[in-house]
Amino acid sequence: MDTMIQLVKEWSLTGICLRLLLATIVGIIIGLDREYKNKGAGVKTHALVCIGSAMAMIVNEYCFRTFPGSNIDVTRIGAQVISGIGFLGVGTIIITGRNEVRGLTTAAGLWACAGVGLAAGIGFAEGTIVAMIFILLVLRILAPLDKKMHGNSRQMDLYIEFRDNGSIGVFMEQLRVNKIDMLDFEFRKNRKNRELPVAMVSLKLPGYGEKKKFKELLRCMDEINYFEEL
Repeated sequence: MDTMIQLVKEWSLTGICLRLLLATIVGIIIGLDREYKNKGAGVKTHALVCIGSAMAMIVNEYCFRTFPGSNIDVTRIGAQVISGIGFLGVGTIIITGRNEVRGLTTAAGLWACAGVGLAAGIGFAEGTIVAMIFILLVLRILAPLDKKMHGNSRQMDLYIEFRDNGSIGVFMEQLRVNKIDMLDFEFRKNRKNRELPVAMVSLKLPGYGEKKKFKELLRCMDEINYFEEL
């Protein structure tokens, strides 16, 4: 193991190939998680980001070694990679017609993957492997925890399609009876039927873990045609 790590650190054709191979493997492993969850950026995207980042550091080190007297900053290209990857991340973030933001985790994963690729490109094999493990731990272990905490939160944002304008008053009365605070209420355009009122609502429930109970109440209300938590 130590011999392999030493080879990765060396400036040679073997070392460069091992660096790119390490970056490719790490990118694929991280991308598998996103692919498994059917996200926009999967195995190929993460592998390419990792390889490209690694290559940026290799080129940077090549310039430094080839022109030692030119006062080249070996971190300059790497810094541009970190900035530039933001444009790729934006492409994975989607804001739906219901003001729901999706793709933030994938964008963050691409940014982290770029950092791992830079570490592989400079020959920092130990940091590359450790970072990959932590990224996978976050994606695989913290995701269920995040979902559970979101489900037990007191605050919730809803997209609601009402049956008619009078249904809004009934909905407001239900909030008052159940001691639910309304933080925000915004009318939206209904693309299917302009006559039916649609709203984005932010609420604060009286206690933790009451989302499921409140959703059951909404399902039983004839005044609501459709609702979805954002």
